[in-house]
Amino acid sequence: MGAALAFSIFDNLGASLVATLRVLGAALILVLLRKSWRRSLEDLDMFWTALFGIVLAGMNLCFYLAIDNLPLGNAVAIEFLGPIAVAAAGRRSVKNIVALIVASLGVLLLAQVTSEGTAAGVFLALAAGTLWALYIVLGSRVARTGAHLDGLGIGMLIGGLVISPTSIHAIDRAFDSPLLVLVALSTGVLGNVIPYGIDQVAFRRISKTRFAFLQSLLPATAACVGILALRQKTSIGELLGIGLIIFAIGFRGKED
Repeated sequence: MGAALAFSIFDNLGASLVATLRVLGAALILVLLRKSWRRSLEDLDMFWTALFGIVLAGMNLCFYLAIDNLPLGNAVAIEFLGPIAVAAAGRRSVKNIVALIVASLGVLLLAQVTSEGTAAGVFLALAAGTLWALYIVLGSRVARTGAHLDGLGIGMLIGGLVISPTSIHAIDRAFDSPLLVLVALSTGVLGNVIPYGIDQVAFRRISKTRFAFLQSLLPATAACVGILALRQKTSIGELLGIGLIIFAIGFRGKED
């Protein structure tokens, strides 16, 4: 839903500016709520926290630029190659491999990329997928240290500042549309604070392999949001893809 809200203001502010405001807005909310400045640099493990935040911000930026060129469900489906790689590199039981193949087939059915102006979108979605894989690995590390949610907030603040130069060309739009800037900042709550905060809780309870596999729900969810919120058309193949993903998750079951 955060992506759908952000997409609605791309024409006014530009995808890169919206992505930057999303990350910075989310960072400020978390840092203020958690009073993260009270934490010591040693507790925050700044090298990994900063690297995690930069990867996260880059993932957000590439994803927003991707959905500016591709339908929302398709972009997330291509981006899912990142979690697939993490899930495949982890648990290697027959049941896990079969479930991963079924889930991947479901994702492929959702990834109906056309040839009309989508080459840049595909490339950006693949870049986002690579960063997504790194996000899972680094996010799991941050979650299992003392940094946790404070690491998420401070990491996003650093990452937001790193990607901010990509939006300099659109800064004049921010002055012309202050209300839309507030909307862009609010996407940080839906897109970052809530889901990434939940991720930090999940990372402490399940392995990164399990987490990566469960990310297959996102292409299905994104396709549904694209249908409902953005009024994007769907096909029988896409509906079948959603069904295969749900079946794969149920088939794989819980971790041993």
